[in-house]
Amino acid sequence: MKELEDSRLLLELAADQEDVETLHEVSSGLTELTRQVRALELTTVLSGEYDKGNAILSINAGAGGTESQDWAQMLLRMYLRWCETKGFRTEVIDLLEAEEAGIKNATVTVAGPYAYGYLRAEIGVHRLVRISPFDASKRRHTSFASLFVYPEISDDLEVKIEEKDLRIDTFRAGGHGGQHINVTDSAVRITHLPTGIVASCQNERSQHKNKAMAMKVLRARLYDHYKRQQDEEMAKLEGEKAPIAWGSQIRSYVLAPYQLVKDHRTGEETGNVTAVLDGDLDRFIESFLFTPPDAKA
Repeated sequence: MKELEDSRLLLELAADQEDVETLHEVSSGLTELTRQVRALELTTVLSGEYDKGNAILSINAGAGGTESQDWAQMLLRMYLRWCETKGFRTEVIDLLEAEEAGIKNATVTVAGPYAYGYLRAEIGVHRLVRISPFDASKRRHTSFASLFVYPEISDDLEVKIEEKDLRIDTFRAGGHGGQHINVTDSAVRITHLPTGIVASCQNERSQHKNKAMAMKVLRARLYDHYKRQQDEEMAKLEGEKAPIAWGSQIRSYVLAPYQLVKDHRTGEETGNVTAVLDGDLDRFIESFLFTPPDAKA
């Protein structure tokens, strides 16, 4: 890497001349290079089908009434702050506020490069331990809320049909009782080779009209086929959800009797809970993405 070689030469020169200002400049440059290398490494692990695209984030309060609903709102704020630091565009498209405090659920669209790839690392149940602000006796409470992330899949399933993917057969249309309604091969059967879906039409005397109608039917059947595939993919993603309860948590946020955020899958942790709740999540996301699947708890 040219930048690294330039930094090495500049460092040698600065050291020979005891140039402190240049040493600081080299240090800053190396920090930026480290950030760029880390970003490139991330793109290698964000190689899933939907990783590069936008995301739809869903937060739901668990059992526990006001405590969990307040925690769900805290999580919403945390992820909105994180998105802001990444330069992602967000829009809260659905929000159900709770009666006393917090929210019951929220849905947010997140637009930006690799939004889904990053946020899928956060899917799961999040656990909060704190002295409850809603408990007059100031007792410690445990609350749960879940985060699920969907890839944004375009609902524009306009079907593109390649000519090379079609086999078009013509045959003589037949009427009732075996009588021919046309002595020419006006009927059309179109087979979409990649899927095996077939559409045919013999209503019209014109082969051109029959072909146009068969294509219309084929397009509709292909739309239904691809829509079903899309729905199955979303159902598969839905199946990854875990119950919002003890034992399912991926991360714990402890505010009392000590301060700690710990990811139970990777072991990554920090005592700066305030920073995490303000959106400082990169260390947890990157740790998850770089941890091999068989090494995760």
